[in-house]
Amino acid sequence: MTTMTEASVREFKMPDVGEGLTEAEILKWYVQPGDTVTDGQVVCEVETAKAAVELPIPYDGVVRELHFPEGTTVDVGTSIIAVDVSGGGAAPAETPAEAAPEPPAEEKPAARTPVLVGYGVATSSTKRRPRRGAEIPAQDASTMSSAAAAVQAELNGHAAATGTGAAVAQSRPLAKPPVRKLAKDLGVDLATVTPSGPDGVITREDVHAAVAPAQAPAPVAAPQVQVVPAAAPATYDSARETRVPVKGVRKATAAAMVGSAFTAPHVTEFVTVDVTRTMKLVEELKRSDEYGMQGLRVNPLLLIAKALLVAIKRNPDINASWDEAAQEIVLKHYVNLGIAAATPRGLIVPNIKDAHVKTLPQLAESLGELVSTARDGKTSPAAMQGGTVTITNVGVFGIDTGTPILNPGESAILAVGTIKLQPWVHKGKVKPRQVTTLALSFDHRLVDGELGSKVLADVAAILEQPKRLITWG
Repeated sequence: MTTMTEASVREFKMPDVGEGLTEAEILKWYVQPGDTVTDGQVVCEVETAKAAVELPIPYDGVVRELHFPEGTTVDVGTSIIAVDVSGGGAAPAETPAEAAPEPPAEEKPAARTPVLVGYGVATSSTKRRPRRGAEIPAQDASTMSSAAAAVQAELNGHAAATGTGAAVAQSRPLAKPPVRKLAKDLGVDLATVTPSGPDGVITREDVHAAVAPAQAPAPVAAPQVQVVPAAAPATYDSARETRVPVKGVRKATAAAMVGSAFTAPHVTEFVTVDVTRTMKLVEELKRSDEYGMQGLRVNPLLLIAKALLVAIKRNPDINASWDEAAQEIVLKHYVNLGIAAATPRGLIVPNIKDAHVKTLPQLAESLGELVSTARDGKTSPAAMQGGTVTITNVGVFGIDTGTPILNPGESAILAVGTIKLQPWVHKGKVKPRQVTTLALSFDHRLVDGELGSKVLADVAAILEQPKRLITWG
């Protein structure tokens, strides 16, 4: 019977499943200790600041330990699950210091770690020998905690790369990369921070504690005023109140909306339009096989999206973004059309890539896939990146219209209100017609009133006479 050793255990670390994300919350474990897993099997679902993502394991083995329970927020790069690969014949995660030098490439081909979609390029399995001056003695490394060992390994790698040796590495404060970034953002010198973590590792709390005194206001010398300490916050009645932690998608959305609202000067224009012919065309497309829409989702949003794409083609300057650092307007020659979707985890805005080149049937297919994926909570981070203009349909909630806030990095967003029968003057007579109100918000730094008005007027004109959308594709 084979005895499991530490060398046979692989530690799977929380990957960065987006662009520069620092943490993710474990929503659900699909495996338990003792379960057998195979390469590519999904072991858990995590929620980042952008989306919920399923994580596949990149090797075969038996689950030894789950390091964190469901509901825990874990830093990127932290091990979340240990897997015994002794039965699967896979190589250990790291080569111990006392192991013999690896054989030349011609004797032993390097095993290729699979690339996980959305996780970035796979790390090569070829290991460089560390310089002697930067190595940790075996007896010292064995007594360190896993957190301190990971940090010390980072320091050793830095020393080996710079040739400064172990003495310089040992003098550098111990802290994880996210903590170092936090200290840099707050202007804190880690050398002045008193560590409270195991084996002298500096934690987030240590950094915050170091910066708090510096940010405290200076005491007022005069006049002498007796300061009455504020009363401690009273505990709330759980029977009358429910408190929900703001995290994941909701936290990222809140931060993005605040940043957008107070960075881009918003202007919103409105137009009320008779969409009776648009509604008739929707019914016609559903019934007829003439237009190649069989089996596709056809609704007013499809025609509104196509109308907006046509308006952008006529007024391409609306499809742009503002580069604050370079003080430039970036004109986009493509349209990644975002569709705002309300989900149980919060508002997300996936987008249809290169929507400007899609025919009406292709746009219907892409829109159907986007909606169903968002409803199932399976929208990937990549699907929410790179948007250029957005549509938000508040009409599905029975709302006439709104003043939408721009999706960060975009210059325009179109809000669509509810479509309902209203008295309308048509051909000189007051008749009941299907009417809706459109609202276009835009960034006034790069879109002036004339351009915004032209785009909104074009969308309205197309929806009043939508038959031309068929000939335009």
